[in-house]
Amino acid sequence: MTDQVSTAQPAQDDIVGMRQYDTLMRRIVVIYLPLALFVFVLLFPFYWMAVTAVKPNHQLTNYRDYSPFWVVGPTLEHIHYLLFRTSYPGWLWNTMIVSVFSTILSLAASVFAAYAIERIRFTGARVTGLMIFLAYLVPPSILFIPLAFMVFQVGIYDSRLALILTYPTFLIPFCTWLLMGYFRSIPFELEESALVDGASRWQILTKIVLPLAIPGLISAGIFAFTLSWNEFIYALTFISSSENKTVPVGVLTELVRGDVYEWGALMSGALIGSLPVVILYSFFVDYYVSSMTGAVKE
Repeated sequence: MTDQVSTAQPAQDDIVGMRQYDTLMRRIVVIYLPLALFVFVLLFPFYWMAVTAVKPNHQLTNYRDYSPFWVVGPTLEHIHYLLFRTSYPGWLWNTMIVSVFSTILSLAASVFAAYAIERIRFTGARVTGLMIFLAYLVPPSILFIPLAFMVFQVGIYDSRLALILTYPTFLIPFCTWLLMGYFRSIPFELEESALVDGASRWQILTKIVLPLAIPGLISAGIFAFTLSWNEFIYALTFISSSENKTVPVGVLTELVRGDVYEWGALMSGALIGSLPVVILYSFFVDYYVSSMTGAVKE
């Protein structure tokens, strides 16, 4: 009887992964071309603002003799006018104060709300979390009317305090939802061990949960700071005097006089006003990405 030796066939993996992009033409069409288009759409407004900010007035509308995409003989006249002949430094300072304090208040409230919903597990916690997130979906154009009535009644109209106290109405819901997802990724065993050892809820929050949730806190802080910095409707409604305006409102209302648009100063103000947010993202982009991953993976 002849022994038959069976030859094992090598296993074949049908999952090709990134091998589908092996050819150069495929990579160009599927990866590089869409990426280049995305980068162009994303960065072109900043390029246009930078070019317009240093372009002399006689080149701004004379497209027959000068290219709209380039500048000949750049000037700093618009930036000098913005910084020394308008209230722009004050607007920048007001925006910074309002954004920082609104972010601090929103983070403090969001930490307590997210921890209570995710870790204490009281009755109706999930419904409460859902309702908080749904509150974020309410348009500010609807909320500013009742908020304006409250601001007038309290007596804080035309002050930075009006913005500091109203901005958390749209910052807290999303920050709470974001921190809920991040707190959910922290193992419960750590808290249970701390409770067995006699730690209080405050000690658990401050010494265990918050140190582990630093990326989530940074991400929520960046989100809150960015929304506060760019907010327009509340700042336009609750602020009337020029010295208390923020950058988005001040640039639009003070540098546009009827049908006269000071394009150089407008673009300079928009460009300088976007730099703090860009710098903030550049320093904490790794924390932002990791925290967003932790928030949505569940």
